[in-house]
Amino acid sequence: MYNTKKDLQELLSKILNPLKPFYSEERARLKIGYTSSHYPDESAWMEGFSRPLWGLVPYWAGGGEDKEFAEIYRKGLAAGTNPNSKEYWGKCYDFDQRLVEMAAISYGILMAPEKVWDPLSEEEKENLTEWLNEINRNQCCKCNWQFFNILVNIALKSKGRTYSEEKMESALAFIESCYLGDGWYVDGELGQADYYIPFAMHFYGMVYAKFMQKEDPIRSKKFIERAERFGKDFIYWFDDDGSALPYGRSLTYKFAQVSFFSICVAVGIEPVPLGVMKGIIMRHLQYWMNAPIFDHTGLLTIGYHYPNLQMSENYNAPGSPYWSMKTFAFLSLPDEHPFWSVESLPMPKLEEQKYIKHGDMIVQRKDGHVYAMPGGRLFLHGFAHTEEKYAKFIYSTKYGFSIARSQKTLEESAPDSVLSFEVFGHVFVRGQSKNYEVTSEGIYSDWSPIEGIDVHSEIIPTKLGHKRIHTIHSAYDCIAHDAGFAVSIGEEKECIVKCTQGNGKLEVLKPDPNTNLLITKTMIPMMTYKIQKGKNIICTEFEY
Repeated sequence: MYNTKKDLQELLSKILNPLKPFYSEERARLKIGYTSSHYPDESAWMEGFSRPLWGLVPYWAGGGEDKEFAEIYRKGLAAGTNPNSKEYWGKCYDFDQRLVEMAAISYGILMAPEKVWDPLSEEEKENLTEWLNEINRNQCCKCNWQFFNILVNIALKSKGRTYSEEKMESALAFIESCYLGDGWYVDGELGQADYYIPFAMHFYGMVYAKFMQKEDPIRSKKFIERAERFGKDFIYWFDDDGSALPYGRSLTYKFAQVSFFSICVAVGIEPVPLGVMKGIIMRHLQYWMNAPIFDHTGLLTIGYHYPNLQMSENYNAPGSPYWSMKTFAFLSLPDEHPFWSVESLPMPKLEEQKYIKHGDMIVQRKDGHVYAMPGGRLFLHGFAHTEEKYAKFIYSTKYGFSIARSQKTLEESAPDSVLSFEVFGHVFVRGQSKNYEVTSEGIYSDWSPIEGIDVHSEIIPTKLGHKRIHTIHSAYDCIAHDAGFAVSIGEEKECIVKCTQGNGKLEVLKPDPNTNLLITKTMIPMMTYKIQKGKNIICTEFEY
């Protein structure tokens, strides 16, 4: 179990040292794989260079020393921003990935200037200033990306360099428009409750508060108060064993899931007691270090609990998983800080059933595990496997969830925790809902998997699990499968599935391997129903 500052510094080095052989000649690029993202490979190499800074910066700020990395980043920052260098990062354009990666460099200028800024010559500082100002000449997406405008400009301002007050204020106004209440944001117009609230909106808000509290005390206080409120809900996403809820997009960032609590510790706020936060962080890191998330050279892989390109998004390049280094924000703390000596406490007693209003979900806790029932998805398909990542009836730390390989067969579709329909030689599930309502009693949604089939679903928590009542109006005779969790082979009895209304028949599906995020080989218990033309009502109960 990790505990001391030395333990965590050594862990950071263990994760990052395998990168050292892969930096380019002038050190401004990091190429560690051959898979692609939607942005140019040159941007992916720049992303690979930038993302380790999320861990190195607090490591340096807290007194850590690594001369090799310090030299890599001195040279890389100089070359990458030098228009005469063959490794120049280049001019940016609207919605450019390089605008995202400026945030980690700005984090370094603010938190560890003695490593990221001071070693540069005056000409190199001017080049870096000019390159970072590309963010003020181009548009960022209307989502958490607006915080990149903010971080870059406060970093430039802190060094007395050219910056845009107008861009910064506009971005701050946008972030304010995303606030919902009770500590919760929405990540832009198409956003939904997911990890972008803790590891983006709140993370950057707390960085802002740390470095702008004297100049902008009112807004800084607001960011801190919101984070304190949010943390009291977010703790419900964590299992007693340290794992966090697999839900939503960008899960390839792995242990970035706990970075919210790390930045809370780093800036000195306690939404829950310090020992509880330490316990959550340490168990979480231990959980991930026990998982096969590294390749044979020690590099982080794309995937969740194991290497798996199937679950990735189009913005996942080989260096993308190093976003997870945000979790090491606590390394910025001085040696005498109480965090290093406080005992790692177990999870406190939490409600067995928690209605999280602005998270649009009900969370159950059973035997230390987390089961979350979200409302569903209203926004259009925007990222790979949006349906699986947001629109299942229930998500679990114990069982994870599955990603479809295709819609042609049940085995390839792997439809766990959903009601699926076999019709016209394909498998259809809930994607975008027409509407949904989440109350403390249950979740209600109207949806259509395909034209001609309309479904009203009620998901009601019970003491033993939950029940689903589906009212189906179908223009066709077809087959429907109301499925439970994907479980390890031989453990099918862990998830009990019962039909309490309708003509259900219990079946167990063996889906394709590598469809589940946690387990490579699974079985999915499901109740199969014959759906007739007209109105059908079926009810399935699940115990876990």
